[in-house]
Order: sequence, then C-alpha cells, then structure tokens
Amino acid sequence: MKDLVNRCPWARGDLLIGYHDREWGVPLHQEGKLFEFLVLDGFQAGLSWEIVLKKREALEEAFPGFDPEKVAAFGPEDEARLLKNPAIIRNRLKIRAAVENARAVLELRREGGLDKFLWSFVKGRTIRNRWKTPDEVPAETRESRNMSKELKSRGFKFVGPTICYAVMQSAGLVNDHLVDCFRHGELEKVG
Repeated sequence: MKDLVNRCPWARGDLLIGYHDREWGVPLHQEGKLFEFLVLDGFQAGLSWEIVLKKREALEEAFPGFDPEKVAAFGPEDEARLLKNPAIIRNRLKIRAAVENARAVLELRREGGLDKFLWSFVKGRTIRNRWKTPDEVPAETRESRNMSKELKSRGFKFVGPTICYAVMQSAGLVNDHLVDCFRHGELEKVG
C-alpha cells in the first residue's frame, strides 16, 4: 500500500523517512544530542546525509555515545584507530575536528553549556519557517553565519555556516519542514 503521508521531498527511502519522521526538526536541549549533530553534520561535509545515517551507529560506537567528555579524552592513538575503522567515515580532519569540538563543548560549560550557547542564536525559541518549496529553504542564514563565527572563535572545527544551519535544522532550532509536510504542523505544537 502506498504511503499517503505528505513529507518533505528529500525524505525518500526507509532510512531518510525514519529520520525525517522522528528526528529532523525536533527541538533538542541535551548536550550529548546537540554534540552528536555537530559531529554528524561535520562528517556530512561533501557527502550525502543518507551516507552519514548509514554510518551513524558505527560513528556512535567510535565516538562513545557522542559523550563529549569521553571524546575529549581521545589522543593520537585513538585517531589512528579510527582511521583504520572501515565502518565509519575515515577522514583525518573530520575525526580530529570531532575530538577538538568535544573539548570545546567542555569549555562552553563555563558559559552555560552548548544548549544555552546554540539556542542563543534563535533567542531560545524555534524559528518557525513557512517554506512552500525546497528551493525556498536556505543553505545558511544570518543566524547560522553568526553561530559559525562564534563557534570558530571558541575553537570548533567543521562549523561553517552551512554546517551550522544543518545543525539548526536537525536540532529543531528552525522548523524547515515544508508547510504541506505532515511534520510541519506537528512541530508547530512543540516547544
């Protein structure tokens, strides 16, 4: 039987549909989940989101549960081990960035934490967009450019404006579901 639910056009195939229907755009405030999306969206650079989702479980294992404290303790031997792991995306710069970003997350705790920091760029509330077509959805915004600049000033890597906007979308800082997508209305009621 054909699925009669209207979704954002990019949600095709079981993996992307599951992510779209359950996670994308849901407001997150847990440090570990926010760090996870910083890592995953950093690993996506130059790749498709579907590839990242296929490797997500292996990445979660490689970067213990995306726990910033555990990842921050990684050293050169951990980087070498990860570069030999065929189950993950083996990119030295992205692996190193994940470790450096974990350390930066721990430093951000002095300023109130990653949650407070990221959500400050949207004044603590989800930006509720009303896009009608995929062409209207931006790759970056003023908020993501500001977030990128501030993250970089705090030592974060792989956090350009486009990656920051992807994090904002993933973590529900913006609702970028198209207005005719069933999740748009559901998420309007959240937060």
